[in-house]
Amino acid sequence: MERSRKVVLAAVQFACSESVSENVDTAERLVRAAHKKGANIILIQELFEGYYFCQAQRGDFFDRAKPYKGHPTISRMQKLAKELGVVIPVSFFEEANNAHYNSIAIIDADGTDLGLYRKSHIPDGPGYQEKFYFNPGDTGFKVFSTKFAEIGVAICWDQWFPEAARAMALQGAEVLLYPTAIGSEPQDEGIDSREHWKRVMQGHAGANLVPLVASNRIGKETIKTEHGDSTITFYGNSFIAGPTGEIVALANDKDEDILVAEFDLNKIKSQRHSWGVFRDRRPELYKVLLTLDGNKTTPFCN
Repeated sequence: MERSRKVVLAAVQFACSESVSENVDTAERLVRAAHKKGANIILIQELFEGYYFCQAQRGDFFDRAKPYKGHPTISRMQKLAKELGVVIPVSFFEEANNAHYNSIAIIDADGTDLGLYRKSHIPDGPGYQEKFYFNPGDTGFKVFSTKFAEIGVAICWDQWFPEAARAMALQGAEVLLYPTAIGSEPQDEGIDSREHWKRVMQGHAGANLVPLVASNRIGKETIKTEHGDSTITFYGNSFIAGPTGEIVALANDKDEDILVAEFDLNKIKSQRHSWGVFRDRRPELYKVLLTLDGNKTTPFCN
C-alpha cells in the first residue's frame, strides 16, 4: 500500500470591479486566506482583473490585453506563490502580436511559471461574445507538474466538453481545475444554468476519478454595448468535487468565499486504477470523435 499523498485544494470566489488593482488586491487577500486554511493549490476565477467585458463587441476592450511575458499580474502572483509556497493558476487576457487569447499561466509553489494554456473552446452567444476577442487556443490540453500534484487546467466553456477532461486525465492529471465566468443569460432571464453547470463537471470528476475545482465570480455587471446596456448576474456556486463526482465544498450565489478540501491522491489513484475505466477503454472505436457530423469517412478520421 502506497503511503498517503495529501493535497489541499481551494477555490476563491468574489465580485469584480472595474479596477484592476482592486481586483488583484482582492485575489491576493483571498489567496492568503486560503493558504492560512492549509491550501496548496488555489484557483482564482476567470479573467479576474476586471468586469467580464465579453458582453459587448467593443474595440476599446482590446486595450485590456497584455503580452504573456512580463505581465504584471502574473509577476505579482509569482512572488505571492513563492512567498506562501502555493500553486496559483493565473487567468488573463493575452495579446500575442496580432492574436488574442483567453489564457492561464500556471505558477508553481516556488514561483516558477510552468507554462501557458490557451482556452480551446470559444463561446459566442448573447452576453458571452468571446469570439470577437479571442482566437481559439493553440496549446492543446496540457497537464502541469506542480509541487503538489499533476494538474489539468481548462477554462470556462471548456468545462462543457468531456473530451477536454478525458484528454487531461489521459495525460496524467490528478486534479482538474476550471476557472469560470458564468451567470444569467441577458436574452432570457428564465434561464438558470447553475445546476446543469455543476452536474456536467461533477460528471467529469466521476468519469475520470479525479478531484475537480471550479471557481466562478459573483455580482451584477453591466457593460455598455452597441445596442445599449447588457447585464449579467454571476451566480458563483464555486465548488470542489471529489473523485466520484460528489460535491465536498460549495459556495452560494451571493457571497465572497474560500472553499478548501483535502484529498489523498495516492488513495484516489488506487481507486481509479481499481475501477477499470482506463483499463477498459477502446480508443480504436472512438474515431467518430474526430468528426463534426459523426461520419467516420471524413478526413479527420484518416
